[in-house]
Amino acid sequence: MSLGIGQACASDPSFTFAFQPIVDTIAREVFSYEALIRGPGNEPACQVLGQVPGERLLLFDQKTRAVAIGLATRLGISCLLNLNFVPQNLHASAASILTTLEAANQTHLPIERLVLEVTEGRVIDDQAQFAEFINEYRGLGMKFAIDDFGSGYSGLNLLANFQPDQVKLDMSLVRSIESHGPRQAIVRAAGQACYDLGIDVIAEGVETVEEYRWLADTGVRLFQGYLFAKPAFECFPPVHYIDSR
Repeated sequence: MSLGIGQACASDPSFTFAFQPIVDTIAREVFSYEALIRGPGNEPACQVLGQVPGERLLLFDQKTRAVAIGLATRLGISCLLNLNFVPQNLHASAASILTTLEAANQTHLPIERLVLEVTEGRVIDDQAQFAEFINEYRGLGMKFAIDDFGSGYSGLNLLANFQPDQVKLDMSLVRSIESHGPRQAIVRAAGQACYDLGIDVIAEGVETVEEYRWLADTGVRLFQGYLFAKPAFECFPPVHYIDSR
């Protein structure tokens, strides 16, 4: 029986979640779990979201986070929880964040453990206004992450207006980085900027030991990818740690 199945309304598809860890390879512990939407039979996210009418996507998005929080707390989460967040306009985004906060309060999950992920390409065009809006909620303890960093055109300019708590390097930068000089230079520059700004860097989509070792040698300690654990349906998977040498 599914542990976390939900529907935003009768016309929406049923859904639940898988969880993939973000690991701290220095401390050798799970830093956070990312909640990834799935169908009730572990169908992929695209299959679930493809059934949602466009006019309901925003409401569906906020309802899914409430289900993810409920499932994670029932599984006994004791670290951060990364949740995907789709900003539309600031008014709608505010209502969506408040719904997420209410779900955390109802399940007694500390707000300080919530991390909302926004992809680089979906940050609202007025970055300064968006940063001001987000900082209101950061004052309550909520954290924010830029996902797929390096996949869009904003790049380091985005960090000038919006300093998130986490930056997740896009897997297009990570793939075979040990043998790709230009990507190495970009990751070094991004990593130094994040270090100077006090932002945690997460390398996502890491699949090979070679990718991991190159990134670890540059100072990255937070990783997400199949090398460590695949997403697990309605549970927290075991983690496979790799020696850096």
